[in-house]
Amino acid sequence: MALNEVISNTDQKMIKSIESFKGSLSKIRTGRAHTGLLEHILVDYYGNPTSLTQVANLGLADARTITVTPWEKPMVAVVEKAIRDADLGLNPSTQGNVIRVPMPALTEERRKELVKLVKSEGEDAKIAIRNLRRDANEGLKKLSKDKLISEDDERKSQDVVQKSTDKFVAEVDKLVQDKEKEIMTV
Repeated sequence: MALNEVISNTDQKMIKSIESFKGSLSKIRTGRAHTGLLEHILVDYYGNPTSLTQVANLGLADARTITVTPWEKPMVAVVEKAIRDADLGLNPSTQGNVIRVPMPALTEERRKELVKLVKSEGEDAKIAIRNLRRDANEGLKKLSKDKLISEDDERKSQDVVQKSTDKFVAEVDKLVQDKEKEIMTV
């Protein structure tokens, strides 16, 4: 494996770690409604577990209400049950073909729990990034040991990997800070 390959692979993996972290943050509920909260729910569509987005339109009625409009009339009750059973603390109500999902207001205690959860997720993301840095440095040491690169190149490359690590860790910190601010805003 070449020197540039080690560095570019590490960057790609760090980017994937950030994307994964953003995905887990989007599932953490704030007081505001957003359709991403329901997108991962699986619905029993004629015996097959199917993503909610495959059987219904998701939209926002207002800042605190998500609307779900199933494409088929018989799916209304099934979708409502799936949302209720998803263990998100949501209580959907049906009005004709439209399911309304109001977002309950968060208590101060629940907000603090969510902030702890966000910080924990952020720490996990930083650990993943640091593990990628370690793996890259081990790869560089192996290249140096096998005399494929010089020790100077190894040190320079380790500095590049460290700068990349610092950049991604700072991005995780910023995402945590933004999410914390969003959760604590009443």
